[in-house]
Amino acid sequence: MLDRRQFLTRSGAAAVAAGALGGAHIAEGEAAEHQGRAQAGPQDPLQANAPLQYAVATDPAARLPAVPFQGPWQAGIVSRPPPAACFVSFNVTATTRGELIDLLKTLTGRARFLTQGGAPANLGPVAPPSDSGTLGPDIPADGLTVTVGLGSTLFDGRFGIAARKPRHLIEMTSFPNDDLDRDLCGGDLLLQICAGSPDTAIHALRDIAKHTRGEMQILWRMDGFVSPDRPVGVPRNHLGFMDGIANPKVADPEVADRLLWVVPGIGEPEWASGGTYHVCRIIRMFIEFWDRVSLHEQQTMIGRYRASGHVLGTGSLTASPDFAADPKGKVIPLTAHIRLANPRTKATEDSRIFRRGYNYDNGVDLAGNLNMGLIFNCFQQNLARQFIANQTRLIGEPMVDYISPIGGGYFFAVPGVRDSKDWYARGLFA
Repeated sequence: MLDRRQFLTRSGAAAVAAGALGGAHIAEGEAAEHQGRAQAGPQDPLQANAPLQYAVATDPAARLPAVPFQGPWQAGIVSRPPPAACFVSFNVTATTRGELIDLLKTLTGRARFLTQGGAPANLGPVAPPSDSGTLGPDIPADGLTVTVGLGSTLFDGRFGIAARKPRHLIEMTSFPNDDLDRDLCGGDLLLQICAGSPDTAIHALRDIAKHTRGEMQILWRMDGFVSPDRPVGVPRNHLGFMDGIANPKVADPEVADRLLWVVPGIGEPEWASGGTYHVCRIIRMFIEFWDRVSLHEQQTMIGRYRASGHVLGTGSLTASPDFAADPKGKVIPLTAHIRLANPRTKATEDSRIFRRGYNYDNGVDLAGNLNMGLIFNCFQQNLARQFIANQTRLIGEPMVDYISPIGGGYFFAVPGVRDSKDWYARGLFA
């Protein structure tokens, strides 16, 4: 029998097309920036052609409330992930420092307006409309957040900012089990656009792309969506397991200042305080192979029961596994994902990451296989100490036969916009 990798080799290369809808996890202990979630519209589960995407509420009153735009940190990081998202990487085509500053000011202005909602400008009957109209005559806030991250390539010689690059910001390199498509990797600037409905996120992307034309150009894009809690607690990924259960409780300022935010006194440029390192990884899941694996083997690879999300050997979703009491891995195998990713030791406590993922579904590839997976996102204070250390521990884990990172990048999510006169990354140019 062919194994998964042999099958893919003989079937042809997998093609990845950006731009479908997927889902994500909800972390415990998050500091919510909005309340509630858009409700799915009515759908007949017996209808053969019923849409698979997360339904959009038709009642404007059911849309999510506005998320505050201003603050010490950017929105869209510690908030509960809303149902829809676009992750869009850009190459900056501005050629001077002044043009880059203009770009960041334009981004700030558009994000400020779009996230709060309102009536678009009326430019008169002759001029092209100021808005696409896809959300109707008035723009709802719908929980929209626009989170801006800068890639390491922006800090080259073009804009005179090389000496002010965040200390740990590098281009994403390939780990041994990756299969990276360079057309889906990197970029000078990343926008994470999250909202209560897919059309809200796409509307924001269209608006920003229109207003920044000539200053930046889309390099790659991936859309995602959050699945509803099934049955309760934490949404599931395409493997059927709850995702993001054991996130650090960053609502606690001590935890956030140790694991999430860049703070003064840790060797970073002064302007970077209030920012955080953003890892975005597009992870393909080989669903056809996973669905032929026994439930017992799936659970021992993960380290949790699939139905309940409980840690193996416990009756609790949030139980902290006692690996020291199971040194030979009789209850939770030594190669289980949760054991390798977070060994729960004093030495690895500061390598924990804050996850905020979205699933994606891009139809089928050229070989006729389902093209779906996870848009893995995590935020951390130190890229090397946290994500890279975590991923290094996971090299060769049993899960690598069923998943394959194919794209993404490392970015620095800049500090928040503090007042009406501030703009994204203003301190970088001070």
